[in-house]
Amino acid sequence: MSEPTVTTDDVEHVAALARVALDEGEPGEFAEQFSEVLEYFDTLDEVPEVDRETELVNVLREDEVEDGLSQEDALANAPESEDGKFKGPRVS
Repeated sequence: MSEPTVTTDDVEHVAALARVALDEGEPGEFAEQFSEVLEYFDTLDEVPEVDRETELVNVLREDEVEDGLSQEDALANAPESEDGKFKGPRVS
């Protein structure tokens, strides 16, 4: 594998934004794993494009409209909410 494209600083930064606590050694391990994943995406860019069918058709069932979550249910597990909306940290 070549030089990692994701650094431990990157991993620690994203973990802090996601409020995920990492044990010692995990940032380095995750940086290697994330770099490998990104290399797979580079490999996918090399796959030649092919013509596809013009229209995809769902042959299994008709689409059915269903009620979604209520606002209360959607916010039930949110760490913070305000005025009926999800509240997250300021990013700027």
